[in-house]
Amino acid sequence: MTTTTTTPTMTQEQATWFAETFAKLVANVEHAVLGKHRSVALTVTCLLAGGHLLLEDVPGTGKTSLARALANTVQGTNSRIQFTPDLLPSDVTGVTIFDQEARKFEFHQGPIFASIVLADEINRASPKTQSALLEVMEEQRVTVDGVRYPVPTPFMVVATQNTIEQAGTYQLPEAQLDRFLMRTTLGYPDHETSVAILADANVRDRAGTVRPLIASSAVSDMATLASSTHVDRTVLAYISRIAEETRVAPEVRLGVSIRGGLAAVRCAKVWAAAQGRNYVIPDDVRDLLEPIFGHRVLLDPEAEFTGSTAADVLTRIVNDVRPPAERAG
Repeated sequence: MTTTTTTPTMTQEQATWFAETFAKLVANVEHAVLGKHRSVALTVTCLLAGGHLLLEDVPGTGKTSLARALANTVQGTNSRIQFTPDLLPSDVTGVTIFDQEARKFEFHQGPIFASIVLADEINRASPKTQSALLEVMEEQRVTVDGVRYPVPTPFMVVATQNTIEQAGTYQLPEAQLDRFLMRTTLGYPDHETSVAILADANVRDRAGTVRPLIASSAVSDMATLASSTHVDRTVLAYISRIAEETRVAPEVRLGVSIRGGLAAVRCAKVWAAAQGRNYVIPDDVRDLLEPIFGHRVLLDPEAEFTGSTAADVLTRIVNDVRPPAERAG
């Protein structure tokens, strides 16, 4: 007979504490990234859900500042990898070098061994180098010469893609896109925020002014607590139905996988707790649908030619799929 253990549901007191701490984390990062509350909230959600973030944006919008500010907030290390066509997998993961004095091989860690890793312009590297990220993003470890090396905890890859330059780039394979928990954008700040940034032009390193707020170990504790947020079976069925509809939509070449459905559940739990609730509601799912499902819905070329977008498809599906009106009995 098989027995299963269930995690006790988060209490309302714990949900209130989580929401207050989440708000403090977001506010702390916003010292470096002004006027982008939702993008910062999504980034913190991604971290606490144990996933990785894909930023598609033009240069100069604060992607590096976001990654560094997040790392400083959680007392973690950070690194930046500039992806170029000549970048090798060992430049990412590290390399084993023979030490002549000790007469043995020693592993020298690559920049992937950091809490927050900024993979800048990831689509400029060759597919072979991009694939070096697949294992570590999925399994939180690197294998070099048959030896496995764990990365720090917490661990998060923030990868960027330049949306205006496509020459000399390699499109990310579907398998790698699916490993990003979320995709979002920062975009340009509004007028008032732009003026505030320009007024502080003498501050060259905003991320450097961000002070630690919690220890890295506390991130794991918050992630564990968020995972205990209750999700009713009717909400699970709602997520599953939306994912299934993306697979049969006439404009879609590839719909949302089961990994995408799991991503929605994990993120919705964090999002609900961040609102001070110990249970998920359909609105949590709808709030996160575009960042989680948008990059997982690949359109047919003809649909793209006619101007259809993944956001349009998801909007139509959400309008067609009725959310649950009551809890499961």
